[in-house]
Amino acid sequence: MKSLFKSKPKTPVDLVRQTRDLLVYADLGSDSRESKREDKMLELGKLLRELKSILYGNSEAEPVPEACAQLTQEFFRENTLRLLIICLPKLNLEARKDATQVVANLQRQQVQSRLIACDFLEKNIDLMDILVSGYESTDMALHYGAMLRECIRHQSVARYVLESEHMKKFFDYIQLPNFDIAADAAATFKELLTRHKSTVAEFLSKNYDWFFAEYNSKLLESTNYITRRQAVKLRKPLSLLQLLGDILLDRSNSAVMTRYVSSRDNLRILMNLLRESSKSIHIEAFHVFKLFAANQHKPPDIVSILVANRSKLLRLFADFKTEKEDAQFEADKAQVVREIAALEPKD
Repeated sequence: MKSLFKSKPKTPVDLVRQTRDLLVYADLGSDSRESKREDKMLELGKLLRELKSILYGNSEAEPVPEACAQLTQEFFRENTLRLLIICLPKLNLEARKDATQVVANLQRQQVQSRLIACDFLEKNIDLMDILVSGYESTDMALHYGAMLRECIRHQSVARYVLESEHMKKFFDYIQLPNFDIAADAAATFKELLTRHKSTVAEFLSKNYDWFFAEYNSKLLESTNYITRRQAVKLRKPLSLLQLLGDILLDRSNSAVMTRYVSSRDNLRILMNLLRESSKSIHIEAFHVFKLFAANQHKPPDIVSILVANRSKLLRLFADFKTEKEDAQFEADKAQVVREIAALEPKD
């Protein structure tokens, strides 16, 4: 007889609504009975797993576009995302991981050709304040960091973070003693500075002075071991020096690059990095230093420094080699050597 009364399968809309109800419960935290609260949190974890399964599919089935669209529309119809972000610290580790994957996937879901996650975030942009500040919590940093990187896929959201006071915090987050968190913050920093080129170019032009002062003093000149370790190898791997090179070489940032390579302070920092004991730092520093040498409109003080240090630089580059044969590196090095050898002091 039991089989005659099977419960009707829950629709994506039902699952989101039940998730929202349980998040409201978790947020209020008013129930004093521990056993009931535990049951509710277990149920919430199960619902998040089901949402993830609809969005990503599973071993038996691919995601169904219609179900994904229904789920996405209901998720952003009310404040489910806000509740999920606020309640994330109250979830267990597995539920946090599932929630992070759900939020990440929803940023890419289109409903009637619109990324409705972007519309929601533009109206609830303060959620970015919570996500960025998550780097200050050891337990939450990696979850909030992963969510943040997905949210800044939207140009308007990335612009908000770039233009906010939070941007200055990244220079400290990248130096946090917890290497995993520091590396995650560096990955987000890189995404902010490379994904939306026109927005990044505008940000760097407006904020050149403080941004590169911080980049130089807190990252490139830092003696912090963690920072130096990251300067050698991040997980991707992407070094902070390589990131600087990528930023300066991007055509969108040509005015910023011209300004950067006209600074004697910047040149001094790069020349000091060329003397570092780490071969990895040598190579990455060279890729930024070559921009100073290649500049066809060098200011007189830049020329004076290069001429004064010409013999040391030429000796250094004579022994400069990559671990693997690299024809482009050798061609760049030869060009830099020619440029420095041909320099004449300017009055």
